[in-house]
Amino acid sequence: MFDYIVIGAGFSGAVIAERIASQLNKRVLIIEQRNHIGGNAYDTYNEAGVLIHQYGPHIFHTKLKYIWDYVSQFTQWHHYQHRVLGSIDGQTVPIPFNLNSLSRLLPAAMAQQLEEKLVAHFGYNAKVPILKLREIEDEQLRWLADFVYDKIFVNYTAKQWGMKPEELDSGVTGRVPIYISHDDRYFQDPYQGLPKYGYTALFQQMLNHPDIKLLLNTDYNEVVRFDYEKHEVYLFGQLFQGKVIYTGKIDELFNYEFGELPYRSLRFDFETVEKACHQTTGTVNYPNEYDFTRITEFKHMTGQMHPSTTIVREYPQPYSRDTAGQDIPYYPVPQPQNQEMYKRYKAKANEQQQLILLGRLAEYTYYDMDACIAKALKVFEQQIQG
Repeated sequence: MFDYIVIGAGFSGAVIAERIASQLNKRVLIIEQRNHIGGNAYDTYNEAGVLIHQYGPHIFHTKLKYIWDYVSQFTQWHHYQHRVLGSIDGQTVPIPFNLNSLSRLLPAAMAQQLEEKLVAHFGYNAKVPILKLREIEDEQLRWLADFVYDKIFVNYTAKQWGMKPEELDSGVTGRVPIYISHDDRYFQDPYQGLPKYGYTALFQQMLNHPDIKLLLNTDYNEVVRFDYEKHEVYLFGQLFQGKVIYTGKIDELFNYEFGELPYRSLRFDFETVEKACHQTTGTVNYPNEYDFTRITEFKHMTGQMHPSTTIVREYPQPYSRDTAGQDIPYYPVPQPQNQEMYKRYKAKANEQQQLILLGRLAEYTYYDMDACIAKALKVFEQQIQG
């Protein structure tokens, strides 16, 4: 009945299912444990009629034209350039930290001197990681690196990950940039926006194919069984000969045989406010205040005209698969021992010739949406289309 099984209806699963159906004319069964498509990009209208992102803000951006063109087959765009402010020392300044942030937080003469030094050392429009700036011999620039680290990064990281920065992989700290520019956009990618009618509508278009069948609100274990010793797969109790593209948690796939891979989860506190606008930009970060990390106002991003507005406060929290409200894994925890555990699961998965791992949870890595799509297209071309 089916040539392929795809487990999970987020970006990774939806893209590869669309490619299989539209390019190969093969039948695909998508199994999704939630009662909706779209994964964490799912959006919906709340009771007030405001379009919200149920699992936190999603802004689509990419440097790659072929990714933008691919997604554009399934949606028109609301062209939007994301801007983020950070609440620092009683002021809101652009994030990532840039030359405008510098001039707002420091005395004019000091800010001017630091700007000149930054441009002289690195050039205008450069993004300089904090760790690299800390290596400079110039005492003022090292002071600036420590200032940005302390004011913007260290407390935000503690809230986001539940641990100190030094406990995380050094790559996390290394990614914190100072942007030597007056460009206030959060992303500088040439292609940015949100689907004009929402992400859910985009997914509906992507999966609107006669060779794609959706099974929602279903744990894949109810209909699929893996026999790892015999290297066999069963669908509805019958031997299945095709490929299985798995986008769920890899440790769950193997019944946590080597231990449980840790994640961070999120709690979202939505509030509808009876006024047209709550804040001046889409997202405001709170690195040093409150227990939440940021407030997002969706109308800034979606362009929706509505007399009310909805905001969401975002609270990082531990992930627990058995605790309601904490059971959605958002971020793999970047520590070397977790990567070692993942490699053991990956080696076991490689023994199963019918199995293809794809996506954030299956690969235990954080992908932006465009990277999810790029990886799915690559896997289709190399491992399925051949």
